[in-house]
Amino acid sequence: MFSSGNVTARVFERQIRSSPPGASVNRARKFYENLVPSHTLYDVECPDHCFRKFTEDGLFLISFSRNHQELIVYRPSWLTYTSDSDETLPPLPRRAPRFDSFFTQLYSVNLASSNELICKDFFLYFPSHRFGLFATSTAQIHDSAPSPGAVPGVPSIDKITFVLLRLDDGVVLDERVFLHDFVNLAYNMGVFLYDDLLAILSLRYQKIHLLQIRDSGHLVDARAIGYFCREDDELFLNSSSQAMMTTQDKNKQQSREDDAENGLHHTQPNAENSFLSGIKQRLLSFIFREIWNEESDNTMRVQSLKKKFYFHFQDYVDLIIWKVQFLDRHHLLIKFGSVDGGVGRNADHLPAFFAVYNMETTDIVAFYQNSAEDLYQLFEQFSDHFTVSSSSPFMNFVTSHSNSVHALEQLKYMKNKSNSFSQFVKKMLVSLPFSCQSQSPSPYFDQSLFRFDEKLISAADRHRQSSDNPIKFISRRKPETLKFKIKPGPECGSADGRSKKICSFLFHPHLPLAISIQQTLFMPPSVVNIHFRR
Repeated sequence: MFSSGNVTARVFERQIRSSPPGASVNRARKFYENLVPSHTLYDVECPDHCFRKFTEDGLFLISFSRNHQELIVYRPSWLTYTSDSDETLPPLPRRAPRFDSFFTQLYSVNLASSNELICKDFFLYFPSHRFGLFATSTAQIHDSAPSPGAVPGVPSIDKITFVLLRLDDGVVLDERVFLHDFVNLAYNMGVFLYDDLLAILSLRYQKIHLLQIRDSGHLVDARAIGYFCREDDELFLNSSSQAMMTTQDKNKQQSREDDAENGLHHTQPNAENSFLSGIKQRLLSFIFREIWNEESDNTMRVQSLKKKFYFHFQDYVDLIIWKVQFLDRHHLLIKFGSVDGGVGRNADHLPAFFAVYNMETTDIVAFYQNSAEDLYQLFEQFSDHFTVSSSSPFMNFVTSHSNSVHALEQLKYMKNKSNSFSQFVKKMLVSLPFSCQSQSPSPYFDQSLFRFDEKLISAADRHRQSSDNPIKFISRRKPETLKFKIKPGPECGSADGRSKKICSFLFHPHLPLAISIQQTLFMPPSVVNIHFRR
């Protein structure tokens, strides 16, 4: 790319040499080796809010009030000041260690009613129209009463409200309410956005709600996948059942007369439980056909079906949908497992299955166990296909082992170090399906530019255990010099070394600007540091 590490030489070289085809963005990102957030303002004076994240285009900083009732949106404005000092780095003004020196509040909007709270870990951004999707909910009920069609063991939430808001001015455009349902809102796990399509998974009723976000800001129902798969399935079954009931009524009358004479009394089966859901029937038929096609001899086919299908039939029937994501506009990646894994925090040790579902043909086109090596090979070689689902250009450069040599080397090192390849495959496939918009597109997480300790910090949208030592970002370019450090918490360290601290990092997608937030598990006021380039 560049023959020199000096920023002036790089600018001059960019003027006289063009980039190879398709490499202009990667070449431009090399400048971030020279433009780093090298200065830190510790414990800045800021409002006591829950800061969520920057939007993918960097135009907004999303935050929520501590009572989880209000949305507060900021615009990054940077620190500006003048100085008559002759020093290379003039002193910062007195107002520098204040939050409003870097961010301007645009508005504050009340999203939640009195008995609802904003889910602080949920937020999806629609970059082409600058829409934001938020969620509010009432308290979760673990021992909820059984409900027709609900999966036993799945908790219930009385009311879940999805709010679509225009971030430019804070106007609420549309809402969608789910009553007595359960959607996993933590880190966007139960909702996936692909272009203008939105998938919301109801764990309690095992239904995938597909909605379209119109340019006008309206949420329009596209279809629901679960008990029914095609749009006219319900109409067809209802019309068929009415015709059957007419015939059955005549037969019932005759049967009652005959039974009365014989002194017999029968109980009719519950029609609601007489069929498996449409998605489950398609799954079972796909598994049956796959096992059937493995053998050419009919005798061997029957034996194989007994061992692989009928013996595990009830296990397949008991599977529920854990998670779902779009692969493209026509295919969904669906993860199946037991009820315990669908609502539990740690389901890594439980068996799970992956299915690729074609929404146009309503067919299952592939089915894998979570230890399948062929699925892992696809994940290793084409992981970008699982993660890139946004129209934002910044998200196309999030590091993965299919686009970064360094990430691939790290993955191969973990593979060689593992004692069991099967367990390694399960560990890697735990992340599938990926949570939507769960990674930061910041160039400082680009592993072709910088090396850092991923145990302390990474592009993943997760809280981390805080370290008293600064996190070092080292250049990949020889001689691999230290470029900058990120230190969360007070400048001199914490006086209380016994309390467990967690921290989160919010990196701007394209500016040398980051926020580190450190707090203890008991949630006293946070220590907020701002890291920027002077």
